[in-house]
Amino acid sequence: MEKSKETGLEQYHVQKTNKFLRTLIYIGLILWALIDLFPIYWMFTFSLKSNEEVYGMNVMGLPKEWLWSNYQKAMTTGNMPRYFLNSVIVTVVTIVISLVAALMATYAMTRIVWKGRTLMNSFFMLGITIPIHASIVPIFITLSKLHMTNSYWSLIIPYSAFSLAMAILICTGFMNDIPKDLDEAACIDGCGLWKTFMLIIVPLMKPALATISIYTFLQCWNELMFANVFISKEALKTLPVGIQALSGRHTTEWGPIGAALVIATFPTLLAYVFMSKSIQESFIAGAVKG
Repeated sequence: MEKSKETGLEQYHVQKTNKFLRTLIYIGLILWALIDLFPIYWMFTFSLKSNEEVYGMNVMGLPKEWLWSNYQKAMTTGNMPRYFLNSVIVTVVTIVISLVAALMATYAMTRIVWKGRTLMNSFFMLGITIPIHASIVPIFITLSKLHMTNSYWSLIIPYSAFSLAMAILICTGFMNDIPKDLDEAACIDGCGLWKTFMLIIVPLMKPALATISIYTFLQCWNELMFANVFISKEALKTLPVGIQALSGRHTTEWGPIGAALVIATFPTLLAYVFMSKSIQESFIAGAVKG
């Protein structure tokens, strides 16, 4: 009887301790979520305030007067629709090129036996060690000699090139874990290299493709230096350059700038909401395979 009472007391203390720890964990997670969400809240309220509130009258609180006209000013005065469209064109084309090039290069280096494939893979991995903005001068000189500045391709080509190394690294980890028996079975059924690649390999690479898409999207959508140096025509500027141009030399209306920032951030939030499940699955799959 005494042993059963002691066991019951121990279980009670364990349950009480576990409940206390769970409560602390939940409180910590709630605080962490609030910290993560605060920049979004601040940016949204910032976009609806006047300069007087921004400069100290009401920095953290809700706007006293909700100035939705700031969004109208950002869309008209700042030519935001054009900047937005330019960013979409550059980003989408870059993602497509990066995905196609990375998949095909990885397939050639991991599934096809040829001399020099290991050396070629090492050559691609060197791209990870080069900071993107360290090459701005040689790229600008090359693009100038090719008369490619002030065009979408002056951004698409460098963005795709610098995204390729990481994309191949991600694809290699996934493709190496796809059994080669599938390739052999497809070959027996009469599939050539191209058909095997399209029907067998590509469908199994969806988690890796989602990861590469998010990585490339964030790199292209938020990039400023290349877009500011390689593009001088107003009609071809992307969102980061356009938002920078909203700041005046003498006086600046911060409300429209905040509205432009919200417009620029919105696609990133949407991309995370719709693709976060695929990203998490890719990380889990990589961890299990590793």
